[in-house]
Amino acid sequence: MLFVSMRNLITDVRGVLVGQAHDTEAATGVTVALFERPTVASIAVLGGAPGTRDTALLEPEMTVEHIDAIVLSGGSAWGLSAADGVMAWLAGQGRGFPIGPLRVPIVPQAILFDLLNGGDKPWAKGGMEPPYRKLGALAAEAAAADFALGTAGAGFGATTLNLKGGIGSASARAATGQVVGALVAVNAVGTATIGDGPHFWAAPYEQGNEFGGRGWPATLAPDDLALRFKGGTGQNTTIALIATDAVLTKAQCKRLALAAHDGLARSLRPAHGALDGDVVFAAATGLGGAPSDAFALTELCATAADVLARAVARGVHAATALPFQAAKPAWRDRFGG
Repeated sequence: MLFVSMRNLITDVRGVLVGQAHDTEAATGVTVALFERPTVASIAVLGGAPGTRDTALLEPEMTVEHIDAIVLSGGSAWGLSAADGVMAWLAGQGRGFPIGPLRVPIVPQAILFDLLNGGDKPWAKGGMEPPYRKLGALAAEAAAADFALGTAGAGFGATTLNLKGGIGSASARAATGQVVGALVAVNAVGTATIGDGPHFWAAPYEQGNEFGGRGWPATLAPDDLALRFKGGTGQNTTIALIATDAVLTKAQCKRLALAAHDGLARSLRPAHGALDGDVVFAAATGLGGAPSDAFALTELCATAADVLARAVARGVHAATALPFQAAKPAWRDRFGG
């Protein structure tokens, strides 16, 4: 169930804020999850062609234990400069890994491909500085408890096969008492909806009417299960963050990230393609107590998968279409409110 006191956003997890910035003409943007104190995190990459920055240090055997922010960005490889802007902003706040008299902010990042969505991206043709460093700094500055879903931040230029993609988020309180939240930029090679109808693959996990309340279709036809792909290979990638207020180790965060990928598989068809970069980060702020045993950790993992599935559907449901010729329609344009 949803709790009245919760926003149904990842910022229901204590210690997490989210900021976003975008370039309207370029149809691209940046989303930053900012942690209010250094936070334990890890990552699981199940797509075959990821674009990432500073993610090797998130593996459990690596030395650095805490991070300051996670960046999700459009722009393909050009978008990786968004972390520079976030680092600069954090350094101005005195944040970062201490090295002698200096502090180095730890800001892992993942990017998605939005270069062919109709926006004007002259830097992709050479000779110009991409806007992502500036957008990263603006997104960090804007970090707050409330933020927009749909066509915003890293999801501004995101698409799926048949509909506009976008930024999604959701949250839940696990049976263990800890809160779990998801943040996702949905830019899928396939679909978040079943066939050509309004029904979401994530329908069994919906809470209330958070993405339209349409449930399952009356029947599933063979065509509904046929695989269909957007554009050419490598023009996709769904990137996400799972956060919890539980006390977890890096190894436990790794397990949480792996389990959360089930949420992508439940809400997108297909997921984890050979030329997608599907990435899930997991972070634990440690403000809500530790899971008591392996069964409690499994409860958190199962909740994370459900929450991420819901967040994917919410990102598509909330999106608005881009104002370009041949732009993908929004779910609301096709199926109503």
